[in-house]
Amino acid sequence: MTDTAADGDGATQAFVDHRELLFSIVYSMLGTVADTEDVLQETWLAWAGRGTARIDNPRAYLVRIAVNKALARRAAVTRRRETYVGPWLPEPLVAPTAGAEPPAGTAEEVEQSESVSMALMVVLETLSPLERAVFVLHEVFGYRHDEIADLLGRTPAAVRQTAHRARAHVQARRPRYRTDARLRRRVTERFAAAVGGGDLNALLDLLAPDVTLWADGGGKAQAAGRHLVRGRDKVARTLLAGAARNAAHLHVRWASTNGDPSAVLFAGEQPFAVLVVEPTADGDHIHDIYFVTNPEKLTRVH
Repeated sequence: MTDTAADGDGATQAFVDHRELLFSIVYSMLGTVADTEDVLQETWLAWAGRGTARIDNPRAYLVRIAVNKALARRAAVTRRRETYVGPWLPEPLVAPTAGAEPPAGTAEEVEQSESVSMALMVVLETLSPLERAVFVLHEVFGYRHDEIADLLGRTPAAVRQTAHRARAHVQARRPRYRTDARLRRRVTERFAAAVGGGDLNALLDLLAPDVTLWADGGGKAQAAGRHLVRGRDKVARTLLAGAARNAAHLHVRWASTNGDPSAVLFAGEQPFAVLVVEPTADGDHIHDIYFVTNPEKLTRVH
C-alpha cells in the first residue's frame, strides 16, 4: 500500500471513529439532522483534504473543524427560524424501544439523557451561537475552558465569561431536576390514555396549572395554532379537540426521544407525531408538552 493510500485509510478511520461524537456536538448546536449531516460532510471534506498523518490529536482537530463549521451554519438556521410558521422544536432523535418499562438510570445515564433532552434543546435555542457552543462543549461534553478557547480561537478568560453567562441563562430556564425514566414513562402513558380517551377530568388532574404546549407543525401539518398554548384549561381543551379529529386512525408506539421516554403516533405505518412530556419535580403533573407533527421532522422516524 502506498503512503498516500495509507494516509487516506487512516483519515477515513479517524473520521469514522469520531463521527458519533461530532454528530452529537453539532446536533446540540443546530437542532436539525439535515444541517448536522451537512456540517459533517463539510468536516469530512476539510479533514480529508489535508495531510492528516502528522496530526497528533485527530479528535481535537475534527471537533475544531466541526464546531466552527456549525457556527458558520448557525446563521442559515437562524434565518429559517425567522420565517418558520408557529412554535419551533428541534428535530427529534427517536430510538424505538421494545415496549418494556425503562430501567432506573444510573447517574451517568441520567446525565447523558439530560445532555440531549428536548427540554434542554429548547432552552439552548435562546442562547447566542457562541454561548451555545461554549455551553455544549463545557457542560455537555466536558471540555475545559482552555480547550474550548483553543477550538474557537478565543482566550480562556473570554470563554469562561461566556460559559458563566450561558450557564446562568440555562439554569434560569430549565428544570433543576431529572425525573426517573420509569416515572416519565408512566406519566407519558397516563397522558396518552387521557387524551386518547377524551377524558377531560383525568387530563386536568395530570396537567400543572402553568403547563405549556409546544406544538410544532411548521405550517405543514395540524398543530395547535401559531403560538404556544399556556394554562391547564386551554391546553386540555386544545389537546382533546385535536384528539377528537385524529384519535380514531392513530396508534401509539413507545420510544426514546432525545434520551427521554416518549410516544410516537402513527397513522398506519406513517409517523404522525412525536410526543415528549416534561414532568414536574414530584412527577405527578406535566409542566411542558412537546408535540412535533411537522412531517419534515419525522422523515427519520420508523
